[in-house]
Order: sequence, then structure tokens, then C-alpha cells
Amino acid sequence: MYGRPTILFPLALLALLALLTLWIDHTVQAPEPKPAGSTRHDPDYFLKNFVLSKTDVSGNLQYMLAAISMTHYPDDDSTTLERPRFTQYGVGKPYTQIEGQRGLISSNGETVEFMDNVKVVRQATAEKGEMTMLTKSLKIYPHKDLATTDQPVVITQAPKTVIHATGMIFDKKQKTVTLLKRVRVHYENPNPPKAAVKSKATGKKAVDKKPAGNAEKKAVKKSSAKR
Repeated sequence: MYGRPTILFPLALLALLALLTLWIDHTVQAPEPKPAGSTRHDPDYFLKNFVLSKTDVSGNLQYMLAAISMTHYPDDDSTTLERPRFTQYGVGKPYTQIEGQRGLISSNGETVEFMDNVKVVRQATAEKGEMTMLTKSLKIYPHKDLATTDQPVVITQAPKTVIHATGMIFDKKQKTVTLLKRVRVHYENPNPPKAAVKSKATGKKAVDKKPAGNAEKKAVKKSSAKR
């Protein structure tokens, strides 16, 4: 069983990527397809250095997509992205951002893939530190509510939790995260118990904020004896 922060993290990821697929489909409409006899993989339209954003009825920013370029190919209805960065916002909620060197949206948005140095970040809150996930590629299947990778992943939860694994499957319907193999977890308690030192003079326990080494303990005893 994995920690709750690890399970909650991909939930926002899958939701925002599903919305990204639908958003691109409705925001950028392709022109009429080429005749059926054409089998060349030529683009029919492209965008350069663009930023697309969407707000709610109150004018609050909901989503933002930025990329160096977007290119659509009519023969297989695919869309490629160069240096894509997609960010989801929410009123009173931390933002979640995913970026990579390349992106690919398949026909009808069935698969959304971010590739090369993929980084997913969930903003820190007052209760939780920033969480990031690093991997080489991440495939999203919006219609199946799945997110998968067969590449190594590193999940970091501030301040000191780090999870390494090879391969990951997130199932939104089942609300499960499966780390496939070579799983390693490093965890440090951000609030370790304070060391208690008993005073000979008072017979009461004095709380030492830092765990005392042998030299520090001897110094404390010596000081108590003089009193």
C-alpha cells in the first residue's frame, strides 16, 4: 500500500489531461480533410509560439496551454506539440502543471502523450509540500481513465519523501496507482520526536530540541552536577 499523497497526485494529472484533449478538439477546428486518395503525411495547419487560455463565467483562469508549435496532420488526424506546457488552475486550489519536450495527441483524442523530460508539478499548499513526478514519457487514455508509463519514474513529495520505480499505471476508476517494478521508497519524518534529557537537579525531563550526541549529553550531566 502506498501513501495517500502518492495516490492523490495522478488524480489531478489525469483530469487535467482529459480536459486538455477535449479543449484542443473544440478550440482548434481542422479544415476539410484531404481527398481519400492522399496518403502523404503533410500538415494542413500549424500554430507557432501560442498561448491558449480558458476562463470560467466569472473570469477566473481555468486552463492554459502554451507551446512553441502545434501541427495537425489530416491523414491520421494527429496533432504534435513542441515544448508543450499545460496548466490547470482552480479557485482556492493549487495549480497542476505538466510539461515535456514533445507532445502527441492521437485521432479523436484517444491518446495524449508527453515525451522527453516529462515533468508534472502540483503546487505546494499550506498543508502539503510541492509534489513532482519525473519520467521520460507519459501516456494518457482519457476515455479509459488511465495514465501509464513503462519508463522509470521519480515521485518527490516535499520535504523528504522520494519514490523510485520503473513503470506506473494509474486507474482513475479504481483510484489505484500501481508501481510495476524496482520500487524504492525513501521517507524521513519531517517532525521527528524531540529528545528528552532528565535533569538531576530537578528530577524532571527537559526537552532538547536537537538530538544530543555523546559529547552534548556529558556536558549536560556535568552542568547538572555543579548545580
